[in-house]
Amino acid sequence: MYDLLDRPVTSLTAPARFLLWAMRGWAQATAKAQCPPMALRQGFWTHHAHQSLPDFHIAMSMLNRHAIQTIALAPLPCTRIAEAEAILLNLWRDLALARQERANATIALLVTADHGTALCRCMNFTLARMALSGMDLSDLSLPPESIPHHE
Repeated sequence: MYDLLDRPVTSLTAPARFLLWAMRGWAQATAKAQCPPMALRQGFWTHHAHQSLPDFHIAMSMLNRHAIQTIALAPLPCTRIAEAEAILLNLWRDLALARQERANATIALLVTADHGTALCRCMNFTLARMALSGMDLSDLSLPPESIPHHE
């Protein structure tokens, strides 16, 4: 988690930036009482990831509704990765890398016990469909020498 905390969003790979945008956009739509899938559909279509949107929406809904504590995501224009975002991004990466034990431990800290398995399943479905669209989330950050320095 600490490898991403408070880092610039520009230090993320393109798939990780998309995922962060999607998580923030989902939270923003919910806060505005909008339908998150409708708010995100154009971005998912543009990135050929539209098949992953339903499972992504369910996963985010579970994180929102069954969280042990409030999961606070930064606003869309924020240029830094917030703590909860770093935790979630690392959870997505752990699942993408099939680090099931680590992922389960993180999920147990995030949602109530009776929703952990379903959350993991939705996240894995999302990852599988994102991978089919060319989005590999097993590597989240760019090498330091390739990170843009315009802050």
